[in-house]
Amino acid sequence: MNNEKIKPSTVINISITMLILILALFPYYYMIMQSFVPWDMVDKTVIPREISFKSYEYLLNRGGASNPFMWIRALINSFLVAAPTALLSVVVGLMTGYSSSKMKFKGSNIIYGSLIFQMFFPVIILLVPRYMIVRPLANQYAGMILPLSISIWAIFMYINYFKTVPDAIFEAAKIDGASHMKIITKIALPSTKSISIIVFLSVFMTRWNELMWDMLIAPDVNMQTLNVMISTQFNQNSNLPGPMYAASVLLTVPIIVLFLCFSKYFKEGINFMLK
Repeated sequence: MNNEKIKPSTVINISITMLILILALFPYYYMIMQSFVPWDMVDKTVIPREISFKSYEYLLNRGGASNPFMWIRALINSFLVAAPTALLSVVVGLMTGYSSSKMKFKGSNIIYGSLIFQMFFPVIILLVPRYMIVRPLANQYAGMILPLSISIWAIFMYINYFKTVPDAIFEAAKIDGASHMKIITKIALPSTKSISIIVFLSVFMTRWNELMWDMLIAPDVNMQTLNVMISTQFNQNSNLPGPMYAASVLLTVPIIVLFLCFSKYFKEGINFMLK
């Protein structure tokens, strides 16, 4: 509009960005398209000429099992473990971050160092010890939620945030007679809205996609999450790629919806992380 010439470098950058975007989104497009094609055309076409809901009907009509609600129950189980895990991670991270940053006590630096040190350990190392500790809670929601509700990354996020907040704000609240719990709920929590949302979404997505822990702690088919159901059922029925794609779409849709609903806060949280 300003009659300015577009630089060749700008065209190249835009073209490369678009190419990367297409390559990144193509697997999702392929997954969705294959879930809507007739079974005899699965993995044989990229642009379907015919739409079929047979794969979704298969999942919602017994899905190869005697229980017609097996896949619906697995989807509900995924929500029942992912949402509380993410919520508890926010609560634990907020309280730990505040106490580590604003409550001076003996040994606080050691605790902070220990938390950072744990971030360097692969999760797989703690899988068996964690299972031995919570084995009495096997095939229970508590066993699927509690061990994963403490996110070191979330605690680290809150600690870094509270270090940027002046101590005078919290000292003024203490002078007015506010307790630490009231400060956390009335001052700290509202001020960390963007951080809390990005922590909730990140932990929710991580927990939603968890596979190994759920397979280990909840082998009962009635307690299986959608991720585990996909892994177990389609290993036994590998000749049904259509329903496998449909189940993968069901697994992906909630994450996309959450991101679209909270993308504003997600971007704000990312901007804070990059400061």
